Amino acid sequence: MTHIENIKKLFSKDFVESPLLESFEVGKIYLSSGKLVACDPLITNDMQPFSIEFPKGDFSVLLHKERESNCVAYAEIIFANAEVTDWKLATTADQNVKDLAEGEVFGYPAESGMGCFMDVDTQKSLDKLEKKLYHSKGADFMGIYEEFFHDYFFDENGAIDQYAFLKPSEDHPGTIFSFETGYGEGFYASYIGYDKNNNPVKIITEFIEIS
Repeated sequence: MTHIENIKKLFSKDFVESPLLESFEVGKIYLSSGKLVACDPLITNDMQPFSIEFPKGDFSVLLHKERESNCVAYAEIIFANAEVTDWKLATTADQNVKDLAEGEVFGYPAESGMGCFMDVDTQKSLDKLEKKLYHSKGADFMGIYEEFFHDYFFDENGAIDQYAFLKPSEDHPGTIFSFETGYGEGFYASYIGYDKNNNPVKIITEFIEIS
């Protein structure tokens, strides 16, 4: 079974039927432009957005954890309450599935063990925040993780959770949904489910393949 066939089996319905997965609705992400980026927010936060334009607004986000390991296996955004009739690999403007050899996928490397979804406008806000912190702190700048992300995931008692919604700008409502990726570092692809009119219903990023 290929990855996309497995995604189709697991996620084409409104709910996930697998004893190996535990699913949670964790909140909503705000997309201001509908141009969605999936990346490692610490290492590849300059990734290009997907070529398809998604709806704008607030959308439900779900995590699907592998029960045995309690690790994030899939991250999902739901854009519409509609039947999924087709699945495609998510690609950016400079990617063409015809260029892939059998078994290959497009995706992003997660070298920090962290992945995210964010609107391209929020991506710009994160870049501005990083530059602002760098210029204001100079040699004391410890990196965007220590300066911004860390407090969302850890406090004085240790780890808070495996995910967080972060807001890099006080002037823009865009949010970053950031989370731990599977067993850690890896290369991770996303898949888009479409309705009969070729409108996006949901997007899934796969970190642990559950079959």
